[in-house]
Parts: sequence; C-alpha cells; structure tokens
Amino acid sequence: MKLPHTGRALADAAPVPYWLDRPERPDPLPPLAGRHDADLLVVGGGYSGLWTALLAKEADPGRDVLLVDAGTCGWAASGRNGGFCAASLTHGLANGAERWPGEIAELERLGRENLDAIAATVAKHGIDCDFERTGELAVAVEPYQLAGLAEDADLARRYGHDVRLLDRDEVRAEVASPTYLGGMWDRGRVALLDPAKLAWGLRRAALDLGVRIHEHTRVTGLARDGGALCAATAGGPDAVPGAVRARQVVLATNAFPPLLRRLRAWVVPVYDYALMTEPLTPAQRDAIGWRNRQGLADTGNQFHYYRITADGRILFGGYDAVYHYGNRMAPELEQREATFTALASHFFTTFPQLSDVRFSHRWGGVIDTCTRFCAFFGTAYEGRLAYAAGFTGLGVGATRFGARVMLDLLGGEETPLTRLDLVRRKPLPFPPEPVRATGIHLTRWSLARADAREGRRNLWLRTLDRLGLGFDS
Repeated sequence: MKLPHTGRALADAAPVPYWLDRPERPDPLPPLAGRHDADLLVVGGGYSGLWTALLAKEADPGRDVLLVDAGTCGWAASGRNGGFCAASLTHGLANGAERWPGEIAELERLGRENLDAIAATVAKHGIDCDFERTGELAVAVEPYQLAGLAEDADLARRYGHDVRLLDRDEVRAEVASPTYLGGMWDRGRVALLDPAKLAWGLRRAALDLGVRIHEHTRVTGLARDGGALCAATAGGPDAVPGAVRARQVVLATNAFPPLLRRLRAWVVPVYDYALMTEPLTPAQRDAIGWRNRQGLADTGNQFHYYRITADGRILFGGYDAVYHYGNRMAPELEQREATFTALASHFFTTFPQLSDVRFSHRWGGVIDTCTRFCAFFGTAYEGRLAYAAGFTGLGVGATRFGARVMLDLLGGEETPLTRLDLVRRKPLPFPPEPVRATGIHLTRWSLARADAREGRRNLWLRTLDRLGLGFDS
C-alpha cells in the first residue's frame, strides 16, 4: 500500500548516493598515461583492491604496487552500501555451516580476527569513518519468523557468539516499532561505519605507504608479455592510452564485466536500492529510541536493512534485488521509482511516528552475487593473476579477508588460507541466458510468495535448496 505522504517525503530526494555527496570527497588522481612497470598491478579501487594494495605494501614496503580504477576509488559498491561491516565470511553462520560444516569453526575464527584487524587498521591509520561496534539486531515482523530467530541464536551460541534473544517488549524497548514481534541482538560480529570514508581512508593510507594510484583509468585488456602480464588502459576521451607491465595482477572488479571471460558464469550483477532521511530532530529520535545504535535487519526473504548515521539520519535499504537481462549494467538503472516508493512506504509502516520525515537521497548500486552468496577465489595466467568476486553484499568486511587470500595465491605457496575448502572450491555457475534471467525472476517471485505465505517455500525454492543454488535478496 502506498501511504499518502510517500510522494511528499521523496519529492526532494537527490538521486545520488548520500555517502558520495559530501565535501569530504577527495579530488581525483590523474589517469595513467604512457607505459609503466610494476611488481603488482591492482585493477579496481573499491575495498577489494584498496585492501590488497595496502596489505601488499605493508607486508613488503619495497614492492612496487600500482592501482587503477575506471572511476574514482570507492565510487561504486564501496561508496553506496549500508555500512554494515560483518565478521561473517560466509554470508551468515547458517549458510557457512551448511556449505562447509567441517571448517565453519575455523571460518568463524578467521572472520572475528578479520573484523578485529579492520578496527585496528582504522585506528592505526587514523581513518575517520565513524567506526562503531554496536552489533546487529535481527527482528521478526511475522510470527513464523520467531522460530528462525531462536534457531539462529542456538547456532550462534554453539560457536561462542554473544547473542541475546529479545521478546516483543524487549525489542521494542531497543527500537520502537509496532511491527516488531521479537529480535536477536548479535553484539560482537557487526560494526557500523561510513562506507565512503572507509574507502577514502584506505586510499590515503595506501598513498602514504607509496602505492601509485591512477583514477579514471580503465583496463581494456590483458595479455601475456614474457614472464609478466601487460594491461592496456584507457583514460577517457581526452587522455593518452597507457599500459602497465606487471609481474603479478589482482583483479578486483567484482560485479563489473570481468577481464576474465570465465568469471561471467559465476557472477551476476544485482541492483540494490536505499533511501537516506534528513537528520532526525531530538523529538523524532526520542520517538524511536534506538539508543544503542545497532544495525537492523528484518528476517524475511525480501529483507530490509537500516541503521543510524553519525549525523542522526536513517538509512533504509534492501527489499528489492533487481537483475537485468544479460548482466546489464547502466547508470540509469541506479534509479528505480517503484522501488523507492515501496521502500518509503515500508519505512513509514516500520516507523509511523516518523510520518513527517523526508528523504534527502535515493540511490542504487550493484551487488556481485554468486550461487553460494559469498566470495570465491582463483588464479589465471599460470598463477600470475588472482581474483576474488561474489561477495553478495558482505564485502565491507570480507574484502579484507579476500585480499589476504589473493596475495597468498600469488605467493604460490600453500598457506592456511589457500588450504580452505572455501578458497579451493568454486560455486555452481549460473546458466546462460535466457535461462539465467528466467531462473532469477522466478526465484524472486517465489521468495516474495514465501514471505506472503508464512515462509512456506514452493517446489522451485526447494529444488534450488537441494542443488545448493540460490538468489539472495
């Protein structure tokens, strides 16, 4: 149902990501021109590439690291997400325990260490990204979802996690919404942060350590060049084409069309959308509580995620996950009025006491998803190139772990990370078009239908479950 004030609340929302629409955004670095040599070329300036460049330089200050991005560092998914930095490397404990039961305890330990290391890096390099380890509150908004929360809590406790189940009154005392029937507060495994400021801080830290960064530089092709790889680049219509000859290459382009054709079978780009409110007044803040500032997510298949920013706004996103035929990506797809209207309506249903709130920004971005919902890894060109992709929305935290894996793979020696089944095995591929689009759209319809039928999964979803395939909303 469209609420009568939804259109008014959206009327002045700027069609750009809030995080990127601020004066703190650094000036772009010049495009690469001419021929260059490097020990390590990193393609992609989002979290995955920035962590790789930073960790490589910290491990070996003498290593010549060059990073290029087709836009500016953090302009894509890394500057558009909700800022939930999770410890999970497997898109949640339940998904990891089902897929890697023999090593999930190790993966959970590595995930906690990874989140701790992100916090340490933020402190060490003075990255002002509003990092706060407030945890995440999963909420049930339908009676059938309460049993799932209890199961998740039992599973989390088996692995030593600090979780607390909340009944209806307790969860509403944390955050005042008439839709909440219960909740699970995971206290230690999620931090909130400003995603663009994290990307900009990693960029500055990498530059300070001597990483060479060129923005507005698109890699157009890779080829062998003796014992190295040569990357051809283009820097825009007025820039001189360039090339980089590097001993090793890291491919960190995630959802974007890959330089390795084989990756097209494993990754699909899915558009996700979000709204940002104007700063809440003190009276509005009092009306919702939320004094512990947890990240929130409801537990439907088509779920919402939301959080409070450092300046007192509410980000509200999720629900729709939109795939376009042929893995299509285009700037105009970042705006979708039907989704923004739905999100605004859901926001006011969740918080009717905020009926006078207006939205300042509306935007979309692409998630790189794969059939197992978490990152996969590999090498090409006789081990000279490493890649990671498929983070499926949990890349804020997991990309640092992915960077470590890629650097270990380039090292050529077996390590505790490269021995993991998570690293050694690939997800099942998506089928080619038109079956790909048909299957994804059928899955989205089935997930919505399950939400409307107390979680009951139809034959299509049960078949995907048995095959280990899926499509995460």
